[in-house]
Amino acid sequence: MSKNRKLNVFLPLLFAAVLALGMYLGHKMPGAQNSVATVLFNRGSRSALQETMDLIRVKYVDTLKVGNLQQEAIEGLLSHLDPHSIYIPPTSLREVNEDLEGNFEGIGVEFNIIADTVNVVSVLAGGPSEAAGVLTGDKIIKVNDSLVAGGDITPDKIRKLLRGPKNSEVKVTMLRKKQLVDIQIKRGIIPLYSVDASYIIAPKTGYIKISKFSATTYQEFMEALRKLQRQGIEKLVIDLRQNPGGFLDAATRIADELLDGNKLILYTQGKSYPRTDYKCEKPGLFEKGGLAILTDEGSASASEILAGAVQDWDRGVIIGRRTFGKGLVQEQFDLSNGGALRLTVARYYIPSGRSIQKDYSNGRDAYDEDIVNRFNHGEFLNRDSIKPTDTVPYRTDKGRIVYGGGGITPDIFIPFDTTRFSPALTELYTRNTFSDFAYNYFNEHQDELKRYKDAGTFNKQFQVSSDLYNAFREFARKDSIQRIDRLTAKDEVEIRNRIKAVLARQLWRTEGYYEVSNSFDPLVKRAVEELK
Repeated sequence: MSKNRKLNVFLPLLFAAVLALGMYLGHKMPGAQNSVATVLFNRGSRSALQETMDLIRVKYVDTLKVGNLQQEAIEGLLSHLDPHSIYIPPTSLREVNEDLEGNFEGIGVEFNIIADTVNVVSVLAGGPSEAAGVLTGDKIIKVNDSLVAGGDITPDKIRKLLRGPKNSEVKVTMLRKKQLVDIQIKRGIIPLYSVDASYIIAPKTGYIKISKFSATTYQEFMEALRKLQRQGIEKLVIDLRQNPGGFLDAATRIADELLDGNKLILYTQGKSYPRTDYKCEKPGLFEKGGLAILTDEGSASASEILAGAVQDWDRGVIIGRRTFGKGLVQEQFDLSNGGALRLTVARYYIPSGRSIQKDYSNGRDAYDEDIVNRFNHGEFLNRDSIKPTDTVPYRTDKGRIVYGGGGITPDIFIPFDTTRFSPALTELYTRNTFSDFAYNYFNEHQDELKRYKDAGTFNKQFQVSSDLYNAFREFARKDSIQRIDRLTAKDEVEIRNRIKAVLARQLWRTEGYYEVSNSFDPLVKRAVEELK
């Protein structure tokens, strides 16, 4: 190996060491204890790390991509911390922030790439594209002067072309009924909703699906809950499955609507962060009435805060599978290069006093493999296979024993249905065959499908006929799905249900999808039964 190659290998480690030394010395500087953030991010003086970077940039024998080396150095340092302390590069920061803020600036369409062509599968009601005359079924051929049809087009490329500052304009050339149509669209603020569905699921029982906890989640939840209460609900199912979390404030404010008095929701505490209690502060909108929370292995962080508070105060029943196990609080610090450092600053503890953070002492690889290991050990199929890593018992408000260290264990366990993922179905899911078929079918049968006034009516009246089922099989066969002629009876039931659900999504987006798919979901069915 040449000296230059050896130095290239060594440099990231050197930067990590220098960065750690700089942070240590900064911590020891006068005033560091009172203003850590001010010292660490003081750009008025050059740190040893900056001096090293300047010397390499000016004096090193070869030209280097210094920005890449800096990123490797930062990530090398963070790799010795917990798995949730991360560096967000400048190229990713905007997208990350948009997801948490609950909106972005764009044209308001949902698209899918089918056969190297960008298809508009949904137009946001009241959005810029609807105002400009864009229709579901249009095919995007050009954005301004950029051709977007062809094998090298990707969703990221399309998003970058379509998004832009509010009130800026973009010309989109559409293919509509074999005619090219130029449409001028003025971009606007596009909401990213976090409440995916809310509807009456059974007599006097409401259902709310929360996909994440963003800056707009609490307001979305309140609007959904008020709507359901006007329809007379006395019981509520909140679906937190596959919800990765988000803003702590959104979870605590929703918990405040469900718990009475001034009950503790959680507290946070860290080395440089004294204990902070989060308690109920006002009368809630749904403090009485049956309550069920649905969780699974994808429910994390803020989802676990909400589910844990409900469980610890015996306010409702938790149904599903053990949650992810993330009990760490991150704070985001902006960096001078346009990126950000999301650093773990505290742990959170739910009302019984338990921390639900799972172990990460064996490194990030082992941490990332935890969910797969749970499946392999049989935990997804058998409650007895759940082994809490924290053996210290805690007690709920009514004295029930619960455990920390590794997530929230549900009160009612529902196993994972492995039969839903046969080889044939897995191939259909991964190839996006269902959505592509639904889009094509919708375009050819719009008048017929639009006769249904809402998702509830559609769910009751629409049936997947033999002709429709056979049309799907023929579509899958042309899509090179190898196992489409080797389906079991169970596969056929799942396919028929899935076709109906994705057609409902094509018509009413996520609201329609969940109203249909929940009608054959075992967790949802069990929740409704429990609340009876």
